Amino acid sequence: MYQISRSIYRELADDIVEERLWGDGPGNHERVLRACEAAVLRLAADRHYFARPTRTLFNDIRMYFPMSAQYRVYQVVHRYMTFASDYLATRPLAVLQLTGKQAECRATTRKGTPCRRLPLPLNGYCPSHQHLVETEELALAA
Repeated sequence: MYQISRSIYRELADDIVEERLWGDGPGNHERVLRACEAAVLRLAADRHYFARPTRTLFNDIRMYFPMSAQYRVYQVVHRYMTFASDYLATRPLAVLQLTGKQAECRATTRKGTPCRRLPLPLNGYCPSHQHLVETEELALAA
């Protein structure tokens, strides 16, 4: 995932607006890099509850680019965030390697604690909670 966030930054670095350092804070390049890393890390750690990662990252970094580059920035962000999302969807154990914590089922137990079983790669629920997928689909359809 580190490679994905750095790839986004490298592809967009030439278009970043010149920095005007008014204080000791980070410059524009560093802010774009931090936003890319934060978005990709959040996608890895909380993929099911990060509804629109492309839009979130684009809104965080678009102010550092001229208007003429906005469409290109959105395309680059969309391409890489879609790739990262697809990568994580097909490799549930990658979350363990990236975040240091094991992926957990999205459901809660009867006591209200999170289910600790390993989820299936397609939907984030363990085999015991697969029935919740149908409930979500019905709620989305309504």
